[in-house]
Amino acid sequence: MTKNQNISFQKAGQFEDTRFEKIHNITFDNSKIASKLVAQEIAELIRAKQKKNETCILGLATGSSPILVYAELVRLHQEENLSFKNVVTFNLDEYYSMPKNHIQSYHYFMHLHLFQFVDIKPENVHIPDGMITKENLRNYCLNYEQLIESFGGLDYQLLGIGRTGHIGFNEPGSHINSITRSITLDFLTRSDAAADFYGIDAVPKKAITMGIASVLKSKRVVLLAWGGKKAAIIEKTIEGIITSDVPATYLQKHDNTTFILDDEAASLLTRNKTPWLVRTCEWTPKLIQKSVVWLSKKTNKSILKLTDNDYNTNGMSSLLAQSSAYDINIAMFNHFQHTITGWPGGKPNADDTYRPEREHPHRKRVLVFSPHPDDDVISMGGTIDRLISQGHEVHIAYQTSGSTAVSNIDALKFTEVAVSFCPKKMKSFYTTLLADLKGDKNSIDIWNLKRNIRQKEALAAVRHLSVEDKNVYFLNLPFYETGSTKKSPLTKNDITLVRELIETIKPHQIYAAGDLADPHGTHKICLDAIYKAIDDIKEKAYMKDCRVWLYRGAWQEWNIDEIDMAVPMSPDQVLKKRNSIFHHQTQKDLVVYRGNDIREFWMRAEDRNKETAQAYHKMGFADYEAFEAFKQYHF
Repeated sequence: MTKNQNISFQKAGQFEDTRFEKIHNITFDNSKIASKLVAQEIAELIRAKQKKNETCILGLATGSSPILVYAELVRLHQEENLSFKNVVTFNLDEYYSMPKNHIQSYHYFMHLHLFQFVDIKPENVHIPDGMITKENLRNYCLNYEQLIESFGGLDYQLLGIGRTGHIGFNEPGSHINSITRSITLDFLTRSDAAADFYGIDAVPKKAITMGIASVLKSKRVVLLAWGGKKAAIIEKTIEGIITSDVPATYLQKHDNTTFILDDEAASLLTRNKTPWLVRTCEWTPKLIQKSVVWLSKKTNKSILKLTDNDYNTNGMSSLLAQSSAYDINIAMFNHFQHTITGWPGGKPNADDTYRPEREHPHRKRVLVFSPHPDDDVISMGGTIDRLISQGHEVHIAYQTSGSTAVSNIDALKFTEVAVSFCPKKMKSFYTTLLADLKGDKNSIDIWNLKRNIRQKEALAAVRHLSVEDKNVYFLNLPFYETGSTKKSPLTKNDITLVRELIETIKPHQIYAAGDLADPHGTHKICLDAIYKAIDDIKEKAYMKDCRVWLYRGAWQEWNIDEIDMAVPMSPDQVLKKRNSIFHHQTQKDLVVYRGNDIREFWMRAEDRNKETAQAYHKMGFADYEAFEAFKQYHF
């Protein structure tokens, strides 16, 4: 199948100027639709091979990206009689050393998501052996490569992409001629896997992987990328030069590769980030805001200093055909000025025409949803403090326990303190906990212990901001509380818990985490639960007077052009927010999942808030200490 035949993937409006792009790619609104179409392409290939009585050779990937593809293949098998009897599979990689039955092994992953549900012959499944001896490792890798060749090579290779640009486990520095081999994992790759292993120290440092040359020999390559976390590396891969520093760029040399992206992953491609540089634009208000912020940053000028020449020499001459630079500058300056407010709940007895929030009612009921027990204070601790000081009734709802982010070392510390104080009748219980923690075992008791630790930290944190205990809720949504790092799909039970709380409080404002850097992560699922709950009750009278504001978490901030409300913080408020975050002690030095950023969460939040204020200042606005930013969700 050639690229020209992939029209079933084509999204309406996709035919646009892509001269900066060196790899064929298609963008979808969401990963669910895209995954189904990828699965259908694979199914069509399998069936075409069956008609010819031929074997279909598939190269498969692991990780979060292909999960929905595998789910759709399972559905096609169970509901539409797709058979896998003529399919032979080769997986890209496996951790080393890693037993097959380990919950984090890729052998376990593939059987969990695909193989146990379809009729593929066991002898046709090939996954690198993570327990091969060091003495036999080199020959094993060569034999794996030769086995693929013996089947005539891969008909179809499914890929994900890591934030280092790795495909398979071909880390930066991998050569274009590399074949199946052992490799040392990059720190960023290991840190991205840390949460699954309950800490980076438990993540293997080595792996077995098919090589770049192995992948490039495939007749068809499809790479999946979802979420904002992948946007930067997708831009480098599709628009950058071919370099071993970004191994995925080697795919520019493959003549039948398609990248399947969602909107977030494709957001930094030139045609999305700065479309005026590649085509004639329809200048909507949002696009004008985006372009003026970009131009101000690019020219290092405040908005009111931008000239006709600045617009003309940066691909924006068609905007000047509608209005003068002076008028555009004034309109945009006023727009961004109106996003700044020290009254996030509305200012009493004031004209609210140009304010982000309305004046009435003067005392609002505010419901803050926090996916984990620290997202609230990390992302909007200053705003919570201001809402309370201005007399609003603030409620905090923690959607999940966040227990997987408590290390066994921290849990052990709390348990040892409890043992030293507990009555004799509880001694046996805590002694068992101690033994399990020291042995790195997971149990319901340990899960409950970690849940309680995070709840008490959350209470201490919001008490510091004067939130009353009676206004704090721990929802413990069922999708998360599985007792392991693997989460369940969102269900009606999750949505009902969220909806019932909204119905009880009847808030005038809802704050929720809009940090969708990982669309398969907890934040995305928690936000979906809120959206679905709101959709159920949006016609009720009290919802007509409710506004929803989205904040972002420790990982990223809204772009200036996306911000609808920017709440300034004084130096004292910044310090108060920092001290509130400090109450989440288990999320400081030994935090299980910190990603590639070595800063602690309070540092990230503080730096991010100050950077937002500096960005506003460079555009010509007052020099504030820090900003917390929000985007309005219109339901």
